[in-house]
Amino acid sequence: MNLLRRILRPSNIAFAHCDGPCGVYDPASARIAAEAVLSMAKKALALSGDDPATVNSRTRFILIKEQQADIVKHELDVLWHDYFKPEHLEKYPDLHDTFWKAAKLASRCKQELSAEAGEELVQACENVHNIFWATKGRDIPFYRANP
Repeated sequence: MNLLRRILRPSNIAFAHCDGPCGVYDPASARIAAEAVLSMAKKALALSGDDPATVNSRTRFILIKEQQADIVKHELDVLWHDYFKPEHLEKYPDLHDTFWKAAKLASRCKQELSAEAGEELVQACENVHNIFWATKGRDIPFYRANP
């Protein structure tokens, strides 16, 4: 039994978003998903009418919006819990609040059909982007796919 435990129990455990020590983190995936949330909200709000084709399109846009909001939450969670360390919190004391508010915005985007909430979510991702790249000592511009 001891031999089996030694074989099955790893001696070193790595914790990362990919369950391996790759060290690859980037807030870009959260930005892309947030932009999709905003885009789908705008598209759904622009539709008028209640014919089957319009209802189908609106439903699909809302479904995509909700899926992308979940992706934003996941990507932010990975950065918040796996990348950021205590030394980052010392330099950015509002770090936890920044992430908490961004995650709450993603939830709000799921609950509402609002272009304003989508825009706020993109801006929250920009705040995360700026802090993230500052921790790496790099000045990486925040680009929008759909300005």
